[in-house]
Amino acid sequence: MAPSFNWWTKETHRGTPVVVKMENPNNWSMVELEGPSEDDFLIPNNNNNNNNISPYKREKNRNKNAKQLTWVLLLKAHKAAGCLTSIASALFNLTAVIHRRVAAGRTDTTDHKNTENPAVKNRFYTCIKMFLWLSVILLGFEIAAYFKGWHFNAPDLQLQYLYSLDFHTFANPLVVKSVFDSFYSKWVLIRVEYLAPPLQFLANACIVLFLIQSVDRLVLCLGCFWVKMRKIKPVAKQGAMDLESGDGTGYYPMVLVQIPMCNEKEVYQQSIGAVCCLEWPKSRLLIQVLDDSDDPTTQTLINEEVRKWQKEGANIIYRHRVIREGYKAGNLKSAMNCSYVKDYEFVAIFDADFQPMPDFLKRTVPYFKDNEDIGLVQARWSFVNKDENLLTRLQHINLAFHFEVEQQVNGIFLNFFGFNGTAGVWRIKALEESGGWLERTTVEDMDIAVRAHLHGWKFIFLNDVECQCELPESYEAYRKQQHRWHSGPMQLFRLCLPAIIKSKISIWKKGNLIFLFFLLRKLILPFYSFTLFCIILPMTMFIPEATLPSWVVCYIPATMSFLNILPAPKSFPFIVPYLLFENTMSVTKFNAMVSGLFQLGSAYEWVVTKKSGRSSEGDLASLVEEKPKHQRGVSDEWEVTKKSGRSSEGDLTSLVDGKPKHQRGVSVPDLEELREEIKEKEKKASRKKKHNRIYTKELALAFLLLTASVRSLLSAQGIHFYFLLFQGISFLLVGLDLIGEQVD
Repeated sequence: MAPSFNWWTKETHRGTPVVVKMENPNNWSMVELEGPSEDDFLIPNNNNNNNNISPYKREKNRNKNAKQLTWVLLLKAHKAAGCLTSIASALFNLTAVIHRRVAAGRTDTTDHKNTENPAVKNRFYTCIKMFLWLSVILLGFEIAAYFKGWHFNAPDLQLQYLYSLDFHTFANPLVVKSVFDSFYSKWVLIRVEYLAPPLQFLANACIVLFLIQSVDRLVLCLGCFWVKMRKIKPVAKQGAMDLESGDGTGYYPMVLVQIPMCNEKEVYQQSIGAVCCLEWPKSRLLIQVLDDSDDPTTQTLINEEVRKWQKEGANIIYRHRVIREGYKAGNLKSAMNCSYVKDYEFVAIFDADFQPMPDFLKRTVPYFKDNEDIGLVQARWSFVNKDENLLTRLQHINLAFHFEVEQQVNGIFLNFFGFNGTAGVWRIKALEESGGWLERTTVEDMDIAVRAHLHGWKFIFLNDVECQCELPESYEAYRKQQHRWHSGPMQLFRLCLPAIIKSKISIWKKGNLIFLFFLLRKLILPFYSFTLFCIILPMTMFIPEATLPSWVVCYIPATMSFLNILPAPKSFPFIVPYLLFENTMSVTKFNAMVSGLFQLGSAYEWVVTKKSGRSSEGDLASLVEEKPKHQRGVSDEWEVTKKSGRSSEGDLTSLVDGKPKHQRGVSVPDLEELREEIKEKEKKASRKKKHNRIYTKELALAFLLLTASVRSLLSAQGIHFYFLLFQGISFLLVGLDLIGEQVD
């Protein structure tokens, strides 16, 4: 008779021999030598089957299984212990960093170059501290009430308890309420009658603004999806295909290239070298290096770099202003007043850290041909240091959405968007008719774009033409940049509103400018982000009669973050940090928005974003192998073997007079000695000047949110608790300057 088995043992593998390979305790693997035999599956069901398997074989299989299991468990235990050790070491290092930072005592209040008005900053910080101390007092009060029997599972339970307590006291006059119960019952009534209604009204108003902004974001994403699906893109007329312009068949208008810079000695070489590599006839191209540096050494270095390229045959000039008025706008305005500018039709602008590809003008200028109403062609930015740290990764998500969605959709459907200040080509006639560069705000790029739009000029955005640059790597630099970017638009809105109303453009274009471009995306967004998630949400924990739905706290923000991250799909692992960081930055953006709207002192200050020069790493030491690829007229194309650095392939090529240029960093010996001397001085000075700070507003908000999270824990509000907890931790990390570049 065939042996019978238990059905639950048919899939049980026993006695499979394996080899454990272990390179180190944290890297091991198991390899199966052979498949299980039939005997390994057989487990006796009764005494009749014991004859089928010998006792020796059964004992041998049992020993093999025990040894293999022991090895696997030991190795897994060792790996788990290693992970715990790594976590403990990381926590220890983090604690040490926090201790050093607190002991150093460097805060944003000690920053003499801070862009914020001290009086405004102190008032704002004082308000946050008042909320913090009030929340701490209320938390202690609520904890005491919790142990007195005032439980917080739902707001109505407090009222039921209150009414029952009052009724019991009224029915039995001999029963006297305790002092605490009497006091707390009064507090509950004050909350219900006086505090909750206005707080709920403010919360509902912010929710409405939040929903409107979310709909706007969704419409932009749908527009981008439509553009991608239908493959809609601007089409240029047949233009610059050959640099042989002698027969008149090529489209090579006179182009002026401007490189405004100010004390940016880390990046001046890469921008000058990249612009001198532009493929355009020499006779129809002029490069202006507009140096506003107040450091004599930096001036000397930039001037020498310009002279070097002049000797190589580039048509480039150096301009320096003694009196630096109007910041970047004043610099550009001064350069446009030169007498020779009238000979040029277009002007391309590149900031000091931007590196255009050699074919940049070939891919942008042809869009102006036979399109007399086109005033601006804007290229998108790409970033050489987007993976440098968590801060640069989060910035990349924001800017990828800005260019891929906002700029592209507005450019295609509205022919209008905000000029990004660099990596764009302007028709000089459009600049002149719009009033030229004005120094009235710190966002001169947005200013000229709005005025050109009011004069009927159209803009084109090219999503497939990129210009490399770098992102700020420290939170200090990013914070100052965001302050300028969010205070300037509010300044401009106050100044431009009368002109927008009086302009001759259509009603719907006026509505787009006023309600979408300025109010919704520049004012409402930072307002509700800070007010709703940093003020109202913590307050509703202490005034539970006013509530915020879970979908406002969790689901819609998560959906919006998902939409924002779509243009940068590789950044999906950072979707949660991105959501938390955006709310964290709302305090800076809200403060900047208020400063610009009410024209406070900090709204008029311009701080040049600190550059690290990472996009030019290796440029001074790398060797470039160049081979002629194809010769056409006065132009040569070259294959470049990039040896080091993060620059793009076009950054290290030089094409002037049909000759391959030497590597950009090679200079005369005395200049090289000067550079070495400057590097040594910078190394010594960086130890004194460059350090991480503690940001007081962010730190105060961190403790406010963490206090509110403890209160929500008493109420058993799961989603609210987790949101407040993680948002508080996010504020804590940013307040301790642990998110960006770390300086030893």
